[in-house]
Amino acid sequence: MGQDISEVLKQALELPAEGRAALAGALLESLDAAVDASAEAEWDREIARRIEELDAGVVKPVAWSEARRQIAAALDGR
Repeated sequence: MGQDISEVLKQALELPAEGRAALAGALLESLDAAVDASAEAEWDREIARRIEELDAGVVKPVAWSEARRQIAAALDGR
């Protein structure tokens, strides 16, 4: 890793968690040169469906710490 990249990484790691997450998301998006319009449309529909379920009370949100615990437990059970 070049010195410039090391310095950028050092600065990025000093960001709060929310800033690091936003930066990571932006970097990942920058790797997608071509956008699959049909995949994007499917994701838009899925997101809208999930928001509707939340708004209607059909599903209840779970805190990330609880979701992570459930995921780890499921993976341990495999």
